[in-house]
Amino acid sequence: MADLRKGSIVSKTAIYGLMGIFTLMAVYPLLWLIIQSFKTTQEYLSSSKLALPKAWFFGNYPYAWTMGRFGGLFLNSVFYTVITVAAEILLGFMAGFAFAKIKNRATPLLHGLFIIGILLTLQSILIPLFLMVNAVGLYNTRLGILIPYIGIGLPMAVYLSTEYIKGIPDALLESARIDGAKYFMIFTHIIFPMTTPVAMTVGILSFTGTWNEFMLINILASENSIKSLPVGINSFSGALASDYGKQFSALVIGMIPMVIFYLIFRKQITKGVAAGAVKG
Repeated sequence: MADLRKGSIVSKTAIYGLMGIFTLMAVYPLLWLIIQSFKTTQEYLSSSKLALPKAWFFGNYPYAWTMGRFGGLFLNSVFYTVITVAAEILLGFMAGFAFAKIKNRATPLLHGLFIIGILLTLQSILIPLFLMVNAVGLYNTRLGILIPYIGIGLPMAVYLSTEYIKGIPDALLESARIDGAKYFMIFTHIIFPMTTPVAMTVGILSFTGTWNEFMLINILASENSIKSLPVGINSFSGALASDYGKQFSALVIGMIPMVIFYLIFRKQITKGVAAGAVKG
């Protein structure tokens, strides 16, 4: 009995030790970035990269915000992210409900076409996508950015929602149909409320992907007024490449919304990823 307890203590110690190491590896780069953002470029170059600032310099942040024109870019990022997340969840789960519960000869073909979209990388469709957006006159427009954003994320949303909804008993739908409920009412009142865990998973993937997206919006828009925050952060790698304090501050500004998002929804994120992974 004592040997079992000793073995249990050793195993728990090893597990917590590994968890502590992984936590440190994840958190330390973020802390290092924040600390360096409070240094002047001269201090960063002359002092140890691991040392705390001798004098905490807060001037990097207002300068980076103003120089990078982050006010408008930040609002653009919020706009693109909110619309994309909402559209992917709504459209993806409506399609998933149809593929999972409404039988039709065309269902397997249409579902297969959606799933193929998961295999396509952004780099492989970038040129034809640019030509299509330009051909229909949507270049340099918010709509021309939103449509590709939503379209690229829909295949994964459809796949996850379809697999999850397949696990919902058909008896619930049959009972609702007998009571006279239409498909739209069944979706809004029965199916969608039951898919909250996987909806959270889709929302997480969509939020992180859209907020951090750089390549696509940089190709589909040339006007700074409709670009997003990652484009503004990238501008500090050009003319201000040697001003490390401003660069670090710009990166922290872009990171803050992601951290806030995690702190607010950390429980839902954990449950959503776990439930989505098991069901998927």
